[in-house]
Amino acid sequence: MQSFKTARFGDLRYGEDDILRFPRGIPGFEAHTRWVLAGEDDHPVKWLQSLDDGEVALPVTAPGLFFPDYHVNLPKGELDVLELDDEADMALLVVVAVPDGDPLRATINLRAPIVVNGRKRLARQVISLDEQYEVRHLLFAREQKEAAAGPLAEEK
Repeated sequence: MQSFKTARFGDLRYGEDDILRFPRGIPGFEAHTRWVLAGEDDHPVKWLQSLDDGEVALPVTAPGLFFPDYHVNLPKGELDVLELDDEADMALLVVVAVPDGDPLRATINLRAPIVVNGRKRLARQVISLDEQYEVRHLLFAREQKEAAAGPLAEEK
């Protein structure tokens, strides 16, 4: 096991098999090519923690947890770098954005999922060919927000 000092998690312990390699980085973080998933096992949101900079971590989730019908149309050429021979090895993550102090207005980037080759531990953020998906898609439906706010919100 190795240890890496992070701003969010302190000393983060990880093994070589935990590393996700982004050969081309992530847009905005092109120099960051080594990442690990961190966070509580039973929580739907994880953190994609850069191993190139302990200050950089992105909240991510599996889109199917919130949108079971999510299906993405990915350009074939964009996936070549992932050496993805079997779709069963593919996993999807999406970046979560949470406005400061207002988690019920969180959005996820369904337009540009992170595609992971779980077997080879390679990953890449890819722009979907599906124009129906948004970069800032609301994570929670209006009904969920109202239920979370409780009866006091209905009286206002």
